Amino acid sequence: MPDRPPGEIVLCSLEPWTPVRRRLQLLVEELLGLLPDLRVLFVEPTVEMRTELCAGRWPAERSDGSYPVPEQVTVLRPRKWLPRSLGDPADRPVRRQVLTAAASIGFTDPLLWVNDPSYARLATAWDGPVVYDVTDDWTRFPMPPRVLRRLRRDDELLVGRADALVVCSPDLACTYRARRPVEVVPNAVDVAHFRTPRPRPDDLPAAPTAVYVGTLHDSRIDVALCVALARAGRELHVVLVGPDLLEERSRRALAAEPNIHLLGPRHYQAVPGYLQHADVIVIPHLVNAFTESLDPIKGYECLAVDRPTVTTPVAGLRDLAPQVLVAGSNDFPSAVADALAAGPPVAHTGPPPPTWADRAATLATLMARVVQATPAGPPRAQTTRQRGPHRRG
Repeated sequence: MPDRPPGEIVLCSLEPWTPVRRRLQLLVEELLGLLPDLRVLFVEPTVEMRTELCAGRWPAERSDGSYPVPEQVTVLRPRKWLPRSLGDPADRPVRRQVLTAAASIGFTDPLLWVNDPSYARLATAWDGPVVYDVTDDWTRFPMPPRVLRRLRRDDELLVGRADALVVCSPDLACTYRARRPVEVVPNAVDVAHFRTPRPRPDDLPAAPTAVYVGTLHDSRIDVALCVALARAGRELHVVLVGPDLLEERSRRALAAEPNIHLLGPRHYQAVPGYLQHADVIVIPHLVNAFTESLDPIKGYECLAVDRPTVTTPVAGLRDLAPQVLVAGSNDFPSAVADALAAGPPVAHTGPPPPTWADRAATLATLMARVVQATPAGPPRAQTTRQRGPHRRG
């Protein structure tokens, strides 16, 4: 255990706290196991109030209140009333909500862990230690010029302010090392969770099945390749499991194929069953500048379940050959057919995949170093009652 671990963390996340359980949620849960006295304010993505009210909805306080939260964690879903195009007047009330929530639960000297670049101005006004955690290079994603300029500005502010810069992939490390030192903390897998035998899910179609588990997003998944795979063999059921963030035209293209099944998101506890009972796991990701910056969690999960896997040559997956079969889009359907014809899979050889416990231990050590290097501030009790955790400006 680190000599001086953080006792309080405010985490501004691009991911909500849900049953799907992504990188930051998994890391927080492991950190709580390592640091019994740790308390976390987990700040979910903001909810756009104008959009919700126009739809006749009053948003819940959490993105998904059905999933339990550890006692040491408080989840905040800030409400945004004004569009970001207005600049700081729209962001300032969101920052105030974070500070108020931190003060209300008694935080006095928290570490700020920023994954959402829109909190850059909160970081620049923060008196305590700051860790900037980059998991995707959104500057490579198509977006309006105004939005891209704002993202780049926020990123520059965070790179300059953070006491430590964490990235999850070698490509991101190369991108940021030109500006400052970085710490690489890749993704991982809960090996025991994915190797514990599970029953076949009731909604998994009859064999043969090609199963993809992950967020369905036009920035990642190759919709045309999924359609081509389904048309290459109508007896094959192409099963897509995960949150659906696709554009409507992509959703229609997939739904038009009778042997493509969009099952939607599944609880983290249920995910291993879909992978364990897949005849072949498929990862039909786009290969572009944006996906080059990623470190796909599903690559680690595939190594844990020992099922035949076919992937496009994307970062984080192409280097797993020969444990997985790597194929370009033109050869992908035939590679899936070959994997199905090969018979029962052979267990993966080599060292076991890295675990989230490993990654959390690395992160805890890094945070302790940052905390120890941050000078102690003045007494904060009065400041906390009035304004939230002590901050500059």
